[in-house]
Amino acid sequence: MIRETLAVGLLGCNCTVLGDEESHEAIVVDPGYDIPRILAVLAKHQLTVKQIVVTHAHIDHIASALDLKQITGAPILYSQADLPLVAMMDMQAGWLNLAVPKVMPPDHSPEDGEQVSVRGIDATVLHTPGHTEGSLCLHVPAANLLLAGDTLFAGGVGRTDLPGGNTEKLLGSIRERLLPLPDATQVIPGHGPATTIARERATNPFLI
Repeated sequence: MIRETLAVGLLGCNCTVLGDEESHEAIVVDPGYDIPRILAVLAKHQLTVKQIVVTHAHIDHIASALDLKQITGAPILYSQADLPLVAMMDMQAGWLNLAVPKVMPPDHSPEDGEQVSVRGIDATVLHTPGHTEGSLCLHVPAANLLLAGDTLFAGGVGRTDLPGGNTEKLLGSIRERLLPLPDATQVIPGHGPATTIARERATNPFLI
């Protein structure tokens, strides 16, 4: 499997491209900004985007999803539970002094446990509310990979002081949905360095 993660936008959101070497089909997760850089990665590997997944509807993760859809034709998937955050996109932009991006409702709101697949890659949606009400993670079992959005970080957890945040829900989501994953699962958070489930279970100060 092809995997490239690049930090995009002002807040360094980790946008991840997952591609299959044989089918050349791809999933793009959290295309927050920097569409030219994302397109360059796709072109380098001759990938065709078939699914766009947004882990949650904060501006730094969703701002360029519609642009990528218009270029590739791929549908946008994220939880409809985050539509209240989409309605606040002008406020979100104001917090960071950014232009207000055009953000549309999802083409599909995946259920917990639903498969998001392209030829050669099968991922499972894990609903993990807490950072936002609609936060989700994408688990790729065959690759021992978890794209965690802003739910779990290396040595930290997602903030809960923004609209839709809930600390009790967040910690419950991590303990019930993420920590039971295999120890060797590599975690790509929404920002910052990668980690593993084993490392976070053993050393994350918010979880011990």
